[in-house]
Amino acid sequence: MNRGTYQKIEEYMLQMMKDSAHDSLHIYRVLYQALAIAESYSEINRDVLIASCLLHDIGRTAQFRDPSLCHAVEGGKMAYCFMKKLGWEEKLCVHIQDCITTHRFRTDNQPKTLEAKILFDADKLDITGALGIARSLVYEGEIGEPLYTTDENGRIQDGRSSREPDSFLKEYHFKLIRCYDTFYTKEAKLIAQKRKKLTEAFYNELMEEISLPDVGGLLKLIP
Repeated sequence: MNRGTYQKIEEYMLQMMKDSAHDSLHIYRVLYQALAIAESYSEINRDVLIASCLLHDIGRTAQFRDPSLCHAVEGGKMAYCFMKKLGWEEKLCVHIQDCITTHRFRTDNQPKTLEAKILFDADKLDITGALGIARSLVYEGEIGEPLYTTDENGRIQDGRSSREPDSFLKEYHFKLIRCYDTFYTKEAKLIAQKRKKLTEAFYNELMEEISLPDVGGLLKLIP
């Protein structure tokens, strides 16, 4: 990929990124991480990988407008059309679309090619460790979700039940801590395991700090 082509793809990406938790800096982190992982694989198609990383989240605006849509699927379609307009051959455009369509964590559509697996891993590494905690808190604040919720008796809900309202604690149990077992490349697995302890420590400390008497118990102290 020459510099001119890269800049055209980058410019398109920058026009699409409106989400503070999935901003251009997230895109660049994913790209750099993916290229670092790719150093171990001589058979990788770097052009496909670079284009897929740059464009993997361009469908998020469509998902915000219509939550029934999947940003990965929408982004894959958009990337395919854009790369076709740039004059890339059909099989490469399809490959990029497949990489983007399969990069999402909450889906049964798993990546199959090496490029798709590296994109998946690089993207998921950005929700591990301190980065993952910070980005989750930013995103949930942006969409109005609380740090944690309480039940009808005022007891803190720890996020383990799918029936609980959405919150950071629920995101922790249903995404942040589960992602550590989903990596495909050995390089990503090693990085993730180093970050897992920090993630668990943050959750445990947070639970300790918010574990004050519940509302029901507090009312009993008031005459």
